[in-house]
Amino acid sequence: MLIKKQPFEPCPTGTYAELKGWIRAQGLLEKQPGFLNRRILVTLGLLAASLTLLFLSDSLWFQLPNAALMAFTFGQIGFIVHDTGHRQAYRSQARNNLIGVLHANLLLGMSFGWWVGKHNRHHANPNQHDLDPDIGMPIFAFTEEDALAKRGFYRFMVRYQALFLFPLLFLEAWSLRIGSIYFLLRHRSRYRALEIGLMALNFVWVAGVAVTTLGVVKGLIFLAVQQALFGFYMASVFAPNHKGMPVLDKGVEIDFLRLQVLTARNIHPHPLTDYWYGGLNYQIEHHLFPTLSRNRLRAAHEIVKPFCHKHGIPYQESSMLGSYAEIFGHFHRVSAPLRRGLRRADR
Repeated sequence: MLIKKQPFEPCPTGTYAELKGWIRAQGLLEKQPGFLNRRILVTLGLLAASLTLLFLSDSLWFQLPNAALMAFTFGQIGFIVHDTGHRQAYRSQARNNLIGVLHANLLLGMSFGWWVGKHNRHHANPNQHDLDPDIGMPIFAFTEEDALAKRGFYRFMVRYQALFLFPLLFLEAWSLRIGSIYFLLRHRSRYRALEIGLMALNFVWVAGVAVTTLGVVKGLIFLAVQQALFGFYMASVFAPNHKGMPVLDKGVEIDFLRLQVLTARNIHPHPLTDYWYGGLNYQIEHHLFPTLSRNRLRAAHEIVKPFCHKHGIPYQESSMLGSYAEIFGHFHRVSAPLRRGLRRADR
C-alpha cells in the first residue's frame, strides 16, 4: 500500500514525549554495557567452538552442520554490530565504533561505516519512497507503482518476486560484502584504512581456516554453505520488520510516532524468539527508541503496545510464520499487474 496523502490527524502535542517519559521513568533508556559484554563473550565462545570443530574431522557430513552453527554465530555477531551501531551499551562513541568495527569488518567481512550510514537512513525514513535504502532494491517492488516502472530483467524478477524472495535471501551475505567493498573504494570514511585492512584479514582467516582444515574443495563447499545460511538467517530476521507494511510517498507529512509504528511489524514475544531475532522482533519499540538496549525491549513493549491502543494507533504484531505469509501475500499482490501484462500507461 502506497500512502500518497496525509491520512491521519497529527498526534496531540507531547504524545511521543509522554511515551518517552514513561520509558525513561522505568529506567529503560539506561546504557547496558554488562549485557552486551556478556553477549560478546557467549558469541565468541560459540565461534571458538565452531572453529574447534573444523579441526576435529575433515568429513563434509560432519562439517555441514558446523557450517550451520557458524552461520548462526555470525548472525549473533551481526546483532552485536547492530547494538553498537545504535550505541545501546556504551556511552563512549569511540568504544562503540571499536567494538562495531572489530565485529563487522574483522569477523563478518562487512564495513561497519557503510552499514551504519545505510541503517541510519532507514531509521530516519522507514518505508518512505525514494528515501529508505531498504526498499530501494531494483529486483523487488514494494508498491504497484514501483512494479509497473520496472523494465527488462528487473521486470521479470518482480513479476515473480514472491517466488524469488526466499532463494534470494541466501545471497544476502555476499550482498553485504559487495556493498561494503563498493563503499570503501568509492567513499572516504573515518576509519577507511582500518576497515579495509580488517576486511582483508577477515578473508584470510575465514578462507584460510576452512581450506587449511578441510582442503580446497571441501573448504570452499563449507564456506559456500556457511555464507548462504548466514545470509539467509540475517535476511529472514530483517525481512518481517517492514516488508508488507505501508509505504509512504515522498512529501507525506506524518508525525514521528505514527511514522515509526505504522511502518513496522513486531513478532510475538517469546524467550526463544527474542534470542533468534536478537530483539528485533520488537521492531516497533526499537524504531521508537533505537538506543534502547535489546534486553529492555520486552519491558518497553509492555508500555508501548497499550499506549498505541489508547491513542488509536494501529500496532501490527504477528507470529513468525504469519509475518512471512503477510510478506508473500503483499509481494504477490504488488506484482499482480505485471502478471496481467499491464504497463504504467495502463494505470
